[in-house]
Amino acid sequence: MSLPPILYHYFQLPLPYARTLALQERIHQIQLLRRRSGQHQDYLLLLQHRPVYTAGRRQLLTSPEVEAEAARLTHIGADFVATKRGGQTTYHGPGQIVGYPLLDLGRSTPPLGIREYICKMQKTIEMHLAEAHGMQHAPSEHTGVFLDAQTKIASIGVQVRHRLTTHGFAMNVTREPRGWFDQIIACGLADVKAGCIADASAIVDLSSVSVVGEIDGLVKRFGSLFERDMMKLDMSAGEEVVDAIRAVEEEARLLGDWARVPAAQIL
Repeated sequence: MSLPPILYHYFQLPLPYARTLALQERIHQIQLLRRRSGQHQDYLLLLQHRPVYTAGRRQLLTSPEVEAEAARLTHIGADFVATKRGGQTTYHGPGQIVGYPLLDLGRSTPPLGIREYICKMQKTIEMHLAEAHGMQHAPSEHTGVFLDAQTKIASIGVQVRHRLTTHGFAMNVTREPRGWFDQIIACGLADVKAGCIADASAIVDLSSVSVVGEIDGLVKRFGSLFERDMMKLDMSAGEEVVDAIRAVEEEARLLGDWARVPAAQIL
């Protein structure tokens, strides 16, 4: 029996991280409940976040060092949120595509393992960069996508419970995230800096580089690597997941623009 399509949705406005984390948890609960009858769906949420630094589960978040770091980073205008994903501190914000695949790894035959799942996600990004932008990745012992030994363009951090995935990947598109990344040792890699498509693409007019311009190609390649059809989520449907997404979008609209920090203060 063929697998159902993965339903995808791109959020037009940057979303607050904590609220988006709660959305993932709500969809996870819905999937877990509906899986008993085989009626659950798989999703790919694509978005930008309002500026936020997130810490992974490896870090002791009650330590004085982490508390001091959280205070420093929130002072420059970003949120700081503790998560249960793998990895260490990283940044998410405007100019970066964040992808949250909410998939049932047990649907594949045989079931998809966590290591294979992460590998497919990484290969999706590598394929997209190569085919859309003529950019070749550099092999690395670290998780994520690197352009060379010192330049990382995409990060991956996941959580899997009951074979259902949350969290996912982030890929830098414009130059905007770089100054924010310079404030931290991202993912614990002291000698690595953030790269972006706008600085490295060999194909497109750099003035036209945008997050929304990457969505269609990334969705297509995600479906290809995971061997699944991709279908845009019908936002007119009166359905529980759709209602939850609409609520998050309305909250983002009411928040308005984030308080932009002068570039000199970040850099």
